[in-house]
Amino acid sequence: MTATSVTPKSPARPRIRVNRLVLYTVLVVVTGLFLGPFGWLVLTGLKAPAELAAAPVHWLPTHVQWHNFADAYQLIDFLGYARNSLIIATIYATLVTLSSAWVGFGFARLTAPGRKTLFGILIGSMMLPQMITLLPTYLIFAKLGMVDTYWPWVLWGLSSAPYLVFLFRQFFAGLPRELEEAAIVDGCGYAGMFWRIFLPQSWPVLSASFVIAFTWTWGDYIAPQLLLSTDRSTLAVAVMTTYVSSAGTPITNLQAAASVMYVLPILLVFLVAQRGFVAGLSTSGLK
Repeated sequence: MTATSVTPKSPARPRIRVNRLVLYTVLVVVTGLFLGPFGWLVLTGLKAPAELAAAPVHWLPTHVQWHNFADAYQLIDFLGYARNSLIIATIYATLVTLSSAWVGFGFARLTAPGRKTLFGILIGSMMLPQMITLLPTYLIFAKLGMVDTYWPWVLWGLSSAPYLVFLFRQFFAGLPRELEEAAIVDGCGYAGMFWRIFLPQSWPVLSASFVIAFTWTWGDYIAPQLLLSTDRSTLAVAVMTTYVSSAGTPITNLQAAASVMYVLPILLVFLVAQRGFVAGLSTSGLK
């Protein structure tokens, strides 16, 4: 008579389940913290003006005011301002992505005296607050006659961005040296090597850089307010300055409704490009 052997349960399984439960709980809490402000913005856009000043606070609207979104859309030239923002953001994101890729390629694959020092200075420029360069930038563009035009965003795009240069530099430095050697043997110069070999392989970083740059420009308030007139201004400026009463006080519910519509294009851009965005940030630091 043989005894039946019983395989004991692995003590690691309950521990794995507990770890997963803790991880999922943390993720749900963090997601709630990130979505909380946007949810409050949506609720504010659905309230009547009297509810916004009520005490105690009305967390949910008593009567949902869907017409706030229509009023916010009709009160200003919403599509016109959105078109201006789209033009500026697309121009800047496209140019700065390509120029940053070119500079990152140079730092990653070319050797020259002082390369590390220049790269350190470039990274150090990320620490400069925007307010420090605001007045000199305005004076330069004013002397060049570029105020109230979109040329500043073209020049900014052609100048690359330190953070994006860092992303591309890390990615290109991780590609095998054999690619470069094979291209040189075939008679390909560094310009052809960049456009034909390295750039096509960097689509994750290209996607991430475009999304980051587009978001920067779409959400920028200071530069359009400083450099553009009302007709050429962006949606960010219009949302912050247009929805005011005759007494000069902000119409908060319409401003919140307009802000929701203002944020939606960014969410759509991220949802479309999220796979490349995450891949670009996760692979740019790997060797």
